[in-house]
Amino acid sequence: MVQLQDRHLFTGVVDSAKLPVMSQIIGEQSKQVGVILTSFPKDIDSYIKQLNTLSSLEDSNKHSTFLGFPESPPNGIDRSVKQARNARRLSTLLQLKELKEDKICIVTTPEALFGNVPSLETFVDNTCMLKVGNRYDYRDLVKQLTENLNYDVEAACENVGEIAIRGGIIDIYPANEQQPYRIDFFGDEIESIRIFDPMSQRSIKNQDTLFIPPNFIEADTDSTISDFLPEESLFWIFDYPSMIEREHPYRFTVKSKTDSSSSIHSIFNERKKYGDNYIGVCEFDLNNNVFKDCSKSSILSGSKESFSGSSKQKMKEKELSNALDKTKESFQSLSKIFKNKFPPKIYCALENKINRDLILDTIDLIEFMDREQIHFIESNLLESTYVLPSQEFTAYSKGFILVEESILIGIKPDISTKPNQSKNSQVLHLLDFSELIQGDLLVHLQHGLCRYKEVTQINVNGSQSEVITVEFGQSMILHVPIREAHLLTRYLSFSKKKPKLAKIGSSQWIKTRTNAEYATFDYASKLLKINAERTYAEGFAFPSDHPWQTLFEDEFPYTETRDQLLAIEDTKRDMESNKPMDRLICGDVGYGKTEVAIRAAFKAINAGKQVAILVPTTVLCQQHYLTFTERFKEFPVVINCASGFYSNYKNKRILSEVAEGKIDLIIGTHRLLSKDVHFQNLGLLIVDEEQRFGVKQKEKIKEIAHNVDILTLTATPIPRTLHLALSGARSMSVIESPPLERKPIETIVKSYDLNLIRKAIRFETDRKGQVFYLHNRVESIESVASRLREQLPDLKIVVGHGQMEDGELEKIMIGFINGDFDVLVCTTIIESGIDIPNCNTLIIEGADRFGLAQLYQIRGRVGRFTKQAYAYLFLHRHVALVEAAHKRLSTLKQYNQLGAGFKIAMRDLELRGAGNILGAEQSGHISTIGFELYCQLLKESIARLKNEPNSNRITAEVNLDFIIFGEPNEDKVAKTKNPRELIQQNNEIHACSFASIPRNYISESSIRIHFHRALSMAIGIKQIQDIQKELIDRFGPIPEPLSILLKIHTIRILAETAGFKSVQSESNRLMCAYAHTQKEYYKVGARFPRLTQKTTKLKLTEIQNFLKKIKKQ
Repeated sequence: MVQLQDRHLFTGVVDSAKLPVMSQIIGEQSKQVGVILTSFPKDIDSYIKQLNTLSSLEDSNKHSTFLGFPESPPNGIDRSVKQARNARRLSTLLQLKELKEDKICIVTTPEALFGNVPSLETFVDNTCMLKVGNRYDYRDLVKQLTENLNYDVEAACENVGEIAIRGGIIDIYPANEQQPYRIDFFGDEIESIRIFDPMSQRSIKNQDTLFIPPNFIEADTDSTISDFLPEESLFWIFDYPSMIEREHPYRFTVKSKTDSSSSIHSIFNERKKYGDNYIGVCEFDLNNNVFKDCSKSSILSGSKESFSGSSKQKMKEKELSNALDKTKESFQSLSKIFKNKFPPKIYCALENKINRDLILDTIDLIEFMDREQIHFIESNLLESTYVLPSQEFTAYSKGFILVEESILIGIKPDISTKPNQSKNSQVLHLLDFSELIQGDLLVHLQHGLCRYKEVTQINVNGSQSEVITVEFGQSMILHVPIREAHLLTRYLSFSKKKPKLAKIGSSQWIKTRTNAEYATFDYASKLLKINAERTYAEGFAFPSDHPWQTLFEDEFPYTETRDQLLAIEDTKRDMESNKPMDRLICGDVGYGKTEVAIRAAFKAINAGKQVAILVPTTVLCQQHYLTFTERFKEFPVVINCASGFYSNYKNKRILSEVAEGKIDLIIGTHRLLSKDVHFQNLGLLIVDEEQRFGVKQKEKIKEIAHNVDILTLTATPIPRTLHLALSGARSMSVIESPPLERKPIETIVKSYDLNLIRKAIRFETDRKGQVFYLHNRVESIESVASRLREQLPDLKIVVGHGQMEDGELEKIMIGFINGDFDVLVCTTIIESGIDIPNCNTLIIEGADRFGLAQLYQIRGRVGRFTKQAYAYLFLHRHVALVEAAHKRLSTLKQYNQLGAGFKIAMRDLELRGAGNILGAEQSGHISTIGFELYCQLLKESIARLKNEPNSNRITAEVNLDFIIFGEPNEDKVAKTKNPRELIQQNNEIHACSFASIPRNYISESSIRIHFHRALSMAIGIKQIQDIQKELIDRFGPIPEPLSILLKIHTIRILAETAGFKSVQSESNRLMCAYAHTQKEYYKVGARFPRLTQKTTKLKLTEIQNFLKKIKKQ
């Protein structure tokens, strides 16, 4: 390798080759610590991922650790995002502080390099090391973690920086870890430390030690990451030095003595005594200050485009031959460069081991290549690259080629045999009993509408019973036992009117609920009738994929996510059936729903059918037209659109061509629903942004789509769509996983601040991006644009809104999409579907005037690719933030994480009336019984009509005279060693046991309610067993009262299976009441069965065995 002096610059390195070059440089370095400087924060994660793969290729580089050091999070962004970024920064600082033998490379930016961090001294007293078997004072440890290390106490530990404390168990999510840990104590000794899943809260595996850094430490204004760098020589790698200098100019110039500390030259001067090496990697040698006068080397490199292949799982012989020919040509061109001395080392990145033999067989077909040259690594590298040797860079004399498996051979992992594990996971949580706030409206299944007050303890027959206290009409109070929490549902309605509370004892609620049950049954019948008509109707069975389909799908420039591939497969399977498809694709904004539609459309057109795409706005229509035209450009497909952008004459001419069959794919707004629109051979209707269409328009869609395949796309699903899909009345695919490298949008909620607006716009345009500025009042939008032009005179600022003349808005939107303008001041025309990758800052003025689902949809217009996006929600300048708006905007920040659209839709339903989504009749019933109970009744109706298992399940009651539901009275417990109540009945003494989830076992009432509901709604013994395992894992050994409660629910399920509506005991008599027979009770001869056991546990086991025998009979 070239002897590096103080500074050295490698040129001629194309983008796809720079990371392998960097990896080789790192491997050749004897210094332990390196700093890789890049221009953009978005590159940090992808660089680390690729460098980790590349480092495994060379023995000299196998023990390198790559760490990211992002920039300090700005004020006002989402708390969870801020915590995660701070945690990552602290983790990197900690590893620099505690250097081990491995080589460490920090990937960062100039801004992060000079940003303030906590002082080195602060770390000394703010860490904690735990080990299994060691003894720690439990209370002192909790105090240290919460007060000194700043971990936030929560009911459940789910996010970085949180801690949950329960008895002898501590759950903690350390700031430097990728998963949370469960610390289980036995007295003051740590019995076990377990990693657990933050979603399921179940343990995964054990480990012996746990290092816990501080969750947050205030930054010191005089400290930077350079204070943590070692006092011995290290190496610096500059990723395209000219680019870094251009993007961060003020870090490379010293204007005065006061700001010299924030210049890169200050580090050069400070570390001159250590003899650091500075290495630059770039393609072109442009003038820059850092490597102005230094030694230079040129590297010959090529890009991945030279290799080709097919992404089809099972390639046909002709396709394989074409792929091999292209690959062979690429290697032949390389061999000529080396005068037939081909580099002996070739690395191939494998997604799995299965394809290894196939790759080796392929190599055998290339005459000048040998199997011994191939070295396999198990990875899915983001970019396929190869780098060729140069005389100056002798480290590459052995040769280095890296080709991604799917490009060399064209194999992708088989997804068809794997179940869709994520299916319905987003919708199921909507039925959860979310934590209540005082004053929330509830619906009691037996008594009607009420208001939640509190969870409290009351004395019942000398025992403590935990109850949910609710208020009904006429100020009547009802204490609902916590074990009956499943009888309560939250009241959500489309109506903005405040409903009246029900009166206990009134027959009105029974009538109301009965009417709603009949209504849901009728509605379910209609739905299933429509579904049956489509099921039994003869649709068009599309043929299997045409060879062109493979070529078309290979043109997709991004990597599909697993959920996206599953949605595509579901759609194709439906299309190839002889029944008309009616599939709903649910996916968050920008998750790839459009690509699913594009592939379905191509499949339909290949079969000779026409495709219609229905969109809610003219702007989205034009955007889709551009997107589809670009994707279909290599194929003979005629695409056009009909919308308000065109004159009536042009629209009529286009529609006449549709009727004649001259147009294969037509994109249009509600204009396509007009009576004068006819198709020659319509095969597929795609409806985008379904939630934007009204009831009448949806009915018209049904008429058009009779016996035609329908594909519906939606991001924030209207509740009917979501719940009908869950209830089995509609096929549904959920795209939950975000695209690779997608980052959550950082959301800032502030009062109107013109100075911050100017800074936000300037920040985005300085990084060559564009800005959406949303002002939703046409009459004042021009004055807003004028004000921005005054503040930012050098930027091109334009206005766009729906009241512009025909063609004017189209020109502005096309110009903005093409990058002709910097800022678009607009109304909500951007809400639906506009896809502008370069626009990654959104500013909303008067955000408090929007609905939550609408805000979420608008926010999704930015952050659709890998660049970090920002959404600034400014309140209206002339109004204070009212409570409703505050709750709405707080929710938007709360659901800042990717994939939160489903939660948003449900929350907005509660905060703002959603209108008559289900039609006037059904909405009326929802207003009387609440949306959640309505959906529950609708689901039950559909299940009964479809005769599904457990659809007519009995709900049994268990009342045993030797069981008291609740906990012992605390006063009486203090006076007796044995916390049991003694009661006298029929002159016999019986010891009564308590059944409950004790407060000293689970302290948080909302979690106790959750488990009571889970137990009450369980319909199988396995579900009870799973709940028991979860309880042990999360909270420790099961206490006796909870063990008894689990047995009672087991008895309930066995009774329901045996056909009993109740199980009771009186003294030693067991009375099981039938539900659906003429017999009232089960009897042996003329007598009730007798219980022979004396203790509670044995009696419960005896009852279980008895019911199991009845089931067998």
